[in-house]
Amino acid sequence: MNWFLLIIAGLFEMSFALCLGKANQTEGIISKLWFGAFLLCLVFSMSLLIKVTKSLPIGTAYAVWTGIGAAGTVLLGIFVFKEPASFWRLFFITTLIGSIIGLKLVSH
Repeated sequence: MNWFLLIIAGLFEMSFALCLGKANQTEGIISKLWFGAFLLCLVFSMSLLIKVTKSLPIGTAYAVWTGIGAAGTVLLGIFVFKEPASFWRLFFITTLIGSIIGLKLVSH
């Protein structure tokens, strides 16, 4: 269950990065709404991370959480913000995802 919650926390980290990007692209009330969503996602992400670190090693949990957020944010950048999808970017995202899976496999 804690691994599932950690994945959800990582998805909320991805979401707060998306909201921050959208807040920077917009103006006025729309920007404020995106910033509010950013804060909400941040609170959910951190709350879940705190919860899972009570039973999972902090080093593993934090690495997986940031890895999900980093890989997901790069993919969101490519698909939502039209950032370049070069071979090397995709290669290193793949190695990052492989590292996250490896941490899960070797953790107790």
